[in-house]
Amino acid sequence: MGIALMSMSLSQGTIQQQASLSVMKMAIGNTEQQGEAVQELISSANVKAL
Repeated sequence: MGIALMSMSLSQGTIQQQASLSVMKMAIGNTEQQGEAVQELISSANVKAL
């Protein structure tokens, strides 16, 4: 395997990792927003503990 091919493979791997990390960050952000919305809903509903 030539140096150029190895360099391209490494670069593609790095790009894939960066894309995966970006998707994960978006998913975490969405989950946090949903959690906050649920907390607000529970607070506004004034639910009594059983």
